[in-house]
Amino acid sequence: MGDIGVMSGAANYIQDDFKISDVQVEILIGILNLYSLLGSAAAGKNSDWVGRRYTIVIACAIFFAGGLLMGFATNYAFLMVGRFVAGIGVGYALMIAPVYTAEVAPASCHGFLTSFPAVFINFDVLLGFVSNYAFSKLPKHLGWRLMVGIGAIPSVFLAVVVLTMPESPRPRIYQKTGITNDSHKLLALIAVGATKTVFILVATFLLDKIGRRPLLLSSVAGMIFSLMLLGVSLTVINHSDHKLTWAIALSLSMVLSYVAFFSIGTGPIAWVYSSDIFPPKLRAQGCSMGVAVNRVTSGVLSMTFISLYKAITIGGAFFYSRVAIVAWVFVYMLLPETQGRSLEEMEVLFGTFFKWRATMMEVKKNEAEAKCEIQKGSHG
Repeated sequence: MGDIGVMSGAANYIQDDFKISDVQVEILIGILNLYSLLGSAAAGKNSDWVGRRYTIVIACAIFFAGGLLMGFATNYAFLMVGRFVAGIGVGYALMIAPVYTAEVAPASCHGFLTSFPAVFINFDVLLGFVSNYAFSKLPKHLGWRLMVGIGAIPSVFLAVVVLTMPESPRPRIYQKTGITNDSHKLLALIAVGATKTVFILVATFLLDKIGRRPLLLSSVAGMIFSLMLLGVSLTVINHSDHKLTWAIALSLSMVLSYVAFFSIGTGPIAWVYSSDIFPPKLRAQGCSMGVAVNRVTSGVLSMTFISLYKAITIGGAFFYSRVAIVAWVFVYMLLPETQGRSLEEMEVLFGTFFKWRATMMEVKKNEAEAKCEIQKGSHG
């Protein structure tokens, strides 16, 4: 997923080199999300057939091939082939990482370990931004190739490391501002990547201490607030005839604020919950469907955002953040706290839908009674 970081910087160089339109750039950036649907769909069954560990190795191999194809692309069509292959690899990785981690993690640190892959995803994005900055000084036709191609290297090391790890035991049991300088743009991007990495790392340590729900609810609320203020500041900038330093500063601050709120809650916790809510026998396929919905949404947004903000202004585009209010209500009403619960206990909670609060009270009552019985037995 370092592709997010890489393509945010490489896209302009690719557009200049291949002389492609804005629409083609949109498609180039966003299509990977749709391609990854095929990968996530295949990975669900694949992981049940050959195991979680070898599925991760397959994901690494596919992404390695995609990175090489993109790096050596001679035209737009060739580049799209590379995007297709890389997308399959991304789909595999997004599906299998949380599943494997969830199945080998003990209940006491389940949230920490399940969300930890998101730390590396965001660190990968940060490295993508850094590589963009490092290679931006090279000739145009060469710089972007190294940006997209070098991402294939880490997958080799990951594959080797994964082969030394144990297989999951559970399948066996259940079968956009006023900055115009390219270097300055890349340094904003690096700040975004660093912010994501730091806050998502903080989230991994808080998940098993204060719980999923408080982090997720505050995360979505913070994202809504940040995007609304970003829309306001960008609208002010768009309607001003001179440079407004305060508005630019506010815009940049809200971008970082959004990234921070996203990374401390919605980013990692989405994957934690997706590995929590499905019963063991259907976990791989369920997570695969979750990745599919995530990729479709991301793909549609990426492939239409340039056209959208040109049609309704950049500020107007961010006012769509109001849609996230629905997400906040959904989380509040339907997602129970899963802190400290085993995967099997979570199956009971999520199976009760709107009645999860009553079920949670019953579970706690049973736990208290069992604890009392144990204490009585130890004193008897």
